[in-house]
Amino acid sequence: MEAGDKLVVITGPTASGKSTVAVRLALPLGAEIVNADSMQVYRGMDVGTAKPRPEERQAVPHHLLDVVEPDEEFNAALYRAHALRVLQDIRERGKVGFVVGGTGLYIKSLLGGLMACPQADPALRDRLREEYEREGGEVLHGRLRDLDPESAGRIHPHDRVRVLRALEIISLSGKPLSAIARTHGFGERSFRPLKFCLQMEREELYHRINERCLRMIEEGLVRETEELLGKGFTPRLKPLKSLGYRHMVRYLQGGWDWRTAVREFQADTRRYAKRQMTWFRADPELIRLPAGDENEMAMRIREFLGDPEISRDVR
Repeated sequence: MEAGDKLVVITGPTASGKSTVAVRLALPLGAEIVNADSMQVYRGMDVGTAKPRPEERQAVPHHLLDVVEPDEEFNAALYRAHALRVLQDIRERGKVGFVVGGTGLYIKSLLGGLMACPQADPALRDRLREEYEREGGEVLHGRLRDLDPESAGRIHPHDRVRVLRALEIISLSGKPLSAIARTHGFGERSFRPLKFCLQMEREELYHRINERCLRMIEEGLVRETEELLGKGFTPRLKPLKSLGYRHMVRYLQGGWDWRTAVREFQADTRRYAKRQMTWFRADPELIRLPAGDENEMAMRIREFLGDPEISRDVR
């Protein structure tokens, strides 16, 4: 990719309407959408990850959905490699790329490069996993908080993968992950992005989250979780520990009654949105606009791309 390649990024907290807004903005441009949601890359996980609906995918080409099985490795490095190839192809066909999703690390890695972290040590990782299972996530997260409070503040105690990776990096490098991140600075510029962050009042966002969780259940989240388990995918896999799935697994296995599972699903999703908003506030390049202000976004995109033919009204 060339450093001057223009790219539109649309992010925001979960349930803010990113996918729908992106389709409406991309359609008059003939643009193509590149997914930046870390869970939508997995096959068979449609309802619980709120993948774009078939009619949206038919109206606008979408990329990096359904890339791997739930038991296959996928991370920011793999995402960046896939996304760079897709965006190169989009550019060579004379199209505009929209990167759309709420996984801030994926977007940051795509736009600014990856940190030079030590490679995984299988023996160390196995030992950390055993400690996590034996002592619990809160204990391991507390250890991370003592060693690297900045990273611990960004990583949820239940996010086993990121907690263990942060501890692994500290053990192998002798440096906190946050210090390595500051040194790297994510300054590799392959694109010239126009970055939007959809915003809404917290009360409205939380209401939308609660309603969306219920809608996912109505649309078959329990059945989808049962199908994944029936295919032999273990609940210990990272995708099945994600929002919605871990709650349905616990309900199906008898750990929670139905009301508790639904309540915890909604509460954990609200907490996740809060962490997303904290992440986005740290990015000074983001243009923060109300989620419903699509005309303003369309105007800015038109000016950014230098195309006077793009309509101001995309509704």
